[in-house]
Amino acid sequence: MEKKPGFVSARLQRVLQMHTTHSPSFLGLHQNVGLWNASSSGNGVIIGLLDSGITPQHSSFNDIGMPNPPVKWKGKCEFNITTYCNNKLIGARNFVPDMSPSDKNGHGTHTSSTAAGNFVHGANFFDNANGTAVGIAPRAHVAMYKVCYLDCQESNVLAGFDAAIEDGVDVISISLGLDESPPLYDDYMAVGAYSAMEKGIFVSFAAGNDGPGNGSVINGAPWIVTVGASTTDRKISAVAVLGNGAEYEGESAFQPTNFSQKFLPLVNGNDCDVLLNLSDVQGKIVLCDTSGYSSRIDKGGVVKNAVGAGMILMNEESRGSTTISEYHVLPTTHVSYSNGKMIINYMKSTSKPVAAISFKGTRIGDKHAPTVAYFSSRGPFVQSPGILKPDIIGPGVNILAAWPASIEAETASSSSSWSFNFLSGTSMSCPHLAGVAALLKSAHPDWSPAAVKSAIMTTADFNLGNDPIQDETLQLSDLLTLGSGHVNPSRANDPGLVYDIQPEDYIPYLCGLNYTDDQVSAIVKKKVHCTSRIPQSELNYPSFSIPKESSDQTYTRTVTNVGEAISAYTVKICGLKGIAVTVNPNILKFTALNQKASYNVTFKSSDITGHSQGYIIWSSDRHSVRSPIEVFPLSVLFN
Repeated sequence: MEKKPGFVSARLQRVLQMHTTHSPSFLGLHQNVGLWNASSSGNGVIIGLLDSGITPQHSSFNDIGMPNPPVKWKGKCEFNITTYCNNKLIGARNFVPDMSPSDKNGHGTHTSSTAAGNFVHGANFFDNANGTAVGIAPRAHVAMYKVCYLDCQESNVLAGFDAAIEDGVDVISISLGLDESPPLYDDYMAVGAYSAMEKGIFVSFAAGNDGPGNGSVINGAPWIVTVGASTTDRKISAVAVLGNGAEYEGESAFQPTNFSQKFLPLVNGNDCDVLLNLSDVQGKIVLCDTSGYSSRIDKGGVVKNAVGAGMILMNEESRGSTTISEYHVLPTTHVSYSNGKMIINYMKSTSKPVAAISFKGTRIGDKHAPTVAYFSSRGPFVQSPGILKPDIIGPGVNILAAWPASIEAETASSSSSWSFNFLSGTSMSCPHLAGVAALLKSAHPDWSPAAVKSAIMTTADFNLGNDPIQDETLQLSDLLTLGSGHVNPSRANDPGLVYDIQPEDYIPYLCGLNYTDDQVSAIVKKKVHCTSRIPQSELNYPSFSIPKESSDQTYTRTVTNVGEAISAYTVKICGLKGIAVTVNPNILKFTALNQKASYNVTFKSSDITGHSQGYIIWSSDRHSVRSPIEVFPLSVLFN
């Protein structure tokens, strides 16, 4: 093969893992106003998804109100019934042994409708979260590239990338990833995404579901947006009521109306992985924790088989406050670790502990939201710690979106034709950001993928009210958890300044990673000689990630004015304990749109062992452009 024309590299392929009625409004998106109005809800933009296929008959993919596809569109509809494609679902292609792009898994249908599903009234999950389901970019077109069947082979994903690029998509959403990140030249996701970025295509990737440990983030190449997961302020409420009067709110999508409110004996089943003794459990509420090997649903099955009356499922410590709304097999509430500890303390305080579960239905207004989900993978990005990852967080917990078949029908409780389902993961947050990118591409068709990403990152929310966003333990999130913050689509539409990067700018960055000429050539798909190298942190990125060194470090950034033609920005540094920071110049003046200006930032560390974080903020009369700064000892990779 090496002797054939066009050969770049070869190796054995690996297998990748597949990682809403409310989230658009939670993100400030509303009909006929704001960003939906300014972007015509993504009109004319094509979002390609590389996933498990799609269910074309689902009502989320109706084409009411949809324009014809853009003239540039070259895609295909590979369903046997060609009418399955329409002006919403404009393409569907298959790259797996299955014969059709249809979704046998559900993952691709869910992510597609999250990104760009059309309006569907009366969507719900077992009568929970009832409302109008809609994607983030409801007037964007959808194209599905089925690259996953029983698993997701790298070769299929690369073929899907090539097809999406050739077909003319504007945005690609990929909620897939390897267990661990290989070097970028050996990461076919990164290589495929580079080719897309070169063609002006914005690429959104899931950050991975291996949190909360440091260094767990994947899909971290700087030419893509790497998306972590957060909660929204909606809960499907189920309250554990104890005999001492204490109440602890949890969640459950199973909301029985006939469950007795009488107190029942409360017993501790620990991890509830093994069959419980009937005499210990029958007619009682059982406290189970999420440790062990069984799924949350299966733990309920163990309790039910032992004739238990209900289950209080408490998180293990690492999962903190992240609770999941699932359709359990018996009356259940899933509570946080801290609430679970309070319940255990109560059980120890009395010889006859009792409890009840009160089901409250859908509740909007969780005061802590958004918090970062426990599973959301954390930085630093092992293959390039000089790039702060994840880039952004977005809704990824208990997301209601389209599902291939009626779950109600599957559980014999209804004969509903189509359904919606709750899923959680960075697989769910990734298409949210793809949808936001589609809105921005529609409103600003001349913006590059890097400019769109910069706008999203520098306008993100990092505070909830006056307090910083919290992680799963309800402690302040650090930048390796939060990235630039929580996406704020409306602010991203008017960022003031952007940090732009052209495709050729990545070559000295890649050379600076000490890759060989051949390794860099494998990524950029052309012959490269590394004559120029830059440190990772010198790339014109909208955030800073800097290893601590004893000597001064100076980095340059260049911003492009996309706000007001005549404007001036002054700089402010926040945080960065133990770091002396100098910015030169400290005022940036502009006289025209698209004018560029550069500044230097010098960092001097008084302590090279600690971990410091902060922000650099450029402010004008109308805009605030914020870049997070992470300064870390290299030892953080191994903690």
